[in-house]
Amino acid sequence: MKPSEWRASRTARAIFWAAACFAFVMAVLPHPPEVPGHPNDKVQHIAAFATLALLGSFAYPLTALLSLLVRLSLFGAAIEVVQAIPSLHRDSDILDWLADTAAVAVVLLIVRMWRARS
Repeated sequence: MKPSEWRASRTARAIFWAAACFAFVMAVLPHPPEVPGHPNDKVQHIAAFATLALLGSFAYPLTALLSLLVRLSLFGAAIEVVQAIPSLHRDSDILDWLADTAAVAVVLLIVRMWRARS
Protein backbone atom coordinates (compact mmCIF):
# COMPACT_ATOMS: atom_id res chain seq x y z
CA MET A 1 0.00 0.00 0.00
CA LYS A 2 1.33 3.42 -0.95
CA PRO A 3 1.76 6.00 1.85
CA SER A 4 -0.92 8.23 0.30
CA GLU A 5 -3.36 5.28 0.28
CA TRP A 6 -2.45 4.47 3.89
CA ARG A 7 -3.25 8.03 4.98
CA ALA A 8 -6.56 7.97 3.13
CA SER A 9 -7.40 4.62 4.72
CA ARG A 10 -6.42 5.92 8.14
CA THR A 11 -8.64 8.96 7.67
CA ALA A 12 -11.53 6.81 6.47
CA ARG A 13 -11.15 4.58 9.51
CA ALA A 14 -11.11 7.56 11.86
CA ILE A 15 -14.30 8.89 10.26
CA PHE A 16 -15.95 5.47 10.48
CA TRP A 17 -15.10 5.02 14.15
CA ALA A 18 -16.17 8.57 14.99
CA ALA A 19 -19.52 7.89 13.31
CA ALA A 20 -19.90 4.56 15.13
CA CYS A 21 -19.17 6.21 18.50
CA PHE A 22 -21.61 9.02 17.70
CA ALA A 23 -24.32 6.51 16.74
CA PHE A 24 -23.78 4.55 19.95
CA VAL A 25 -23.89 7.62 22.17
CA MET A 26 -27.04 8.96 20.51
CA ALA A 27 -28.65 5.52 20.83
CA VAL A 28 -28.05 5.26 24.57
CA LEU A 29 -28.67 8.83 25.69
CA PRO A 30 -31.81 8.92 27.84
CA HIS A 31 -33.04 12.02 25.98
CA PRO A 32 -31.27 12.37 22.63
CA PRO A 33 -31.58 15.67 20.76
CA GLU A 34 -34.36 16.07 18.21
CA VAL A 35 -33.39 15.34 14.62
CA PRO A 36 -34.35 18.04 12.08
CA GLY A 37 -37.50 17.07 10.23
CA HIS A 38 -38.53 14.76 13.08
CA PRO A 39 -38.05 11.46 11.19
CA ASN A 40 -39.48 8.41 12.91
CA ASP A 41 -37.33 5.94 14.81
CA LYS A 42 -36.95 3.44 11.96
CA VAL A 43 -35.83 6.15 9.52
CA GLN A 44 -33.19 7.25 12.02
CA HIS A 45 -31.97 3.66 12.39
CA ILE A 46 -31.85 3.16 8.62
CA ALA A 47 -29.99 6.43 8.06
CA ALA A 48 -27.44 5.71 10.79
CA PHE A 49 -26.67 2.16 9.69
CA ALA A 50 -26.68 2.95 5.98
CA THR A 51 -24.09 5.62 6.74
CA LEU A 52 -22.03 3.22 8.85
CA ALA A 53 -22.13 0.61 6.09
CA LEU A 54 -20.93 3.07 3.47
CA LEU A 55 -18.21 4.48 5.72
CA GLY A 56 -17.18 0.96 6.74
CA SER A 57 -16.82 -0.11 3.12
CA PHE A 58 -14.42 2.78 2.51
CA ALA A 59 -12.60 2.39 5.83
CA TYR A 60 -12.03 -1.33 5.37
CA PRO A 61 -11.95 -1.92 1.60
CA LEU A 62 -10.16 -5.28 1.92
CA THR A 63 -12.65 -6.68 4.43
CA ALA A 64 -15.29 -8.98 2.98
CA LEU A 65 -18.63 -7.20 2.71
CA LEU A 66 -20.36 -10.14 4.39
CA SER A 67 -18.03 -9.66 7.36
CA LEU A 68 -18.96 -5.95 7.52
CA LEU A 69 -22.63 -6.93 7.38
CA VAL A 70 -22.26 -9.35 10.28
CA ARG A 71 -20.23 -6.94 12.40
CA LEU A 72 -22.53 -3.97 11.86
CA SER A 73 -25.55 -6.19 12.52
CA LEU A 74 -23.97 -7.28 15.80
CA PHE A 75 -23.31 -3.62 16.62
CA GLY A 76 -27.00 -2.89 16.07
CA ALA A 77 -27.94 -5.83 18.28
CA ALA A 78 -25.58 -4.60 21.00
CA ILE A 79 -27.23 -1.18 20.90
CA GLU A 80 -30.63 -2.81 21.41
CA VAL A 81 -29.31 -4.82 24.36
CA VAL A 82 -27.93 -1.66 25.98
CA GLN A 83 -31.20 0.17 25.33
CA ALA A 84 -32.95 -2.54 27.36
CA ILE A 85 -31.25 -1.24 30.52
CA PRO A 86 -34.15 0.27 32.49
CA SER A 87 -32.20 3.24 33.87
CA LEU A 88 -31.59 4.53 30.32
CA HIS A 89 -35.33 4.97 29.72
CA ARG A 90 -34.94 3.77 26.12
CA ASP A 91 -36.97 1.25 24.18
CA SER A 92 -35.28 -1.89 22.92
CA ASP A 93 -36.98 -3.23 19.79
CA ILE A 94 -35.95 -6.18 17.63
CA LEU A 95 -37.51 -4.37 14.66
CA ASP A 96 -34.93 -1.61 15.11
CA TRP A 97 -32.19 -4.22 14.84
CA LEU A 98 -33.82 -5.67 11.72
CA ALA A 99 -33.99 -2.17 10.20
CA ASP A 100 -30.29 -1.68 11.00
CA THR A 101 -29.35 -4.98 9.39
CA ALA A 102 -31.53 -4.41 6.32
CA ALA A 103 -30.04 -0.95 5.76
CA VAL A 104 -26.51 -2.35 5.98
CA ALA A 105 -27.36 -5.19 3.59
CA VAL A 106 -28.85 -2.85 0.97
CA VAL A 107 -25.92 -0.42 1.09
CA LEU A 108 -23.32 -3.19 0.95
CA LEU A 109 -25.13 -4.77 -2.00
CA ILE A 110 -24.91 -1.42 -3.81
CA VAL A 111 -21.21 -1.17 -2.86
CA ARG A 112 -20.66 -4.67 -4.23
CA MET A 113 -22.32 -3.77 -7.54
CA TRP A 114 -20.33 -0.51 -7.72
CA ARG A 115 -17.06 -2.34 -7.07
CA ALA A 116 -17.87 -4.93 -9.73
CA ARG A 117 -18.34 -2.16 -12.31
CA SER A 118 -15.05 -0.46 -11.42
